[in-house]
Amino acid sequence: MRSALFLGAIVLGSAGVLHGQSLPVAGTAPDRRPEGAPRVERFEPDAAWLARFHYGVSEPLPPHLGARDQGAWYTPFNRPGMLPPYDLRGWHEATPEPR
Repeated sequence: MRSALFLGAIVLGSAGVLHGQSLPVAGTAPDRRPEGAPRVERFEPDAAWLARFHYGVSEPLPPHLGARDQGAWYTPFNRPGMLPPYDLRGWHEATPEPR
């Protein structure tokens, strides 16, 4: 049984190496950007992006949120996260059923 698991791990590991050879591998040169990697030259958040970023935050908007400084980086603040009771911004609120 252990030998079968070991052989399976080798086969799966080899498949990943063979498949990954055509793409740049992250971490081999962390001080350099891979050739041909996409770059975001400029990011200007539009009103829809800002509205989504500030969803569930009451006025006045806290200046420390830094929406304009966020840039094109990934942020967890503009998408639903944990379910209630930890959903402080109301992303998962169910629409009330008519009575």
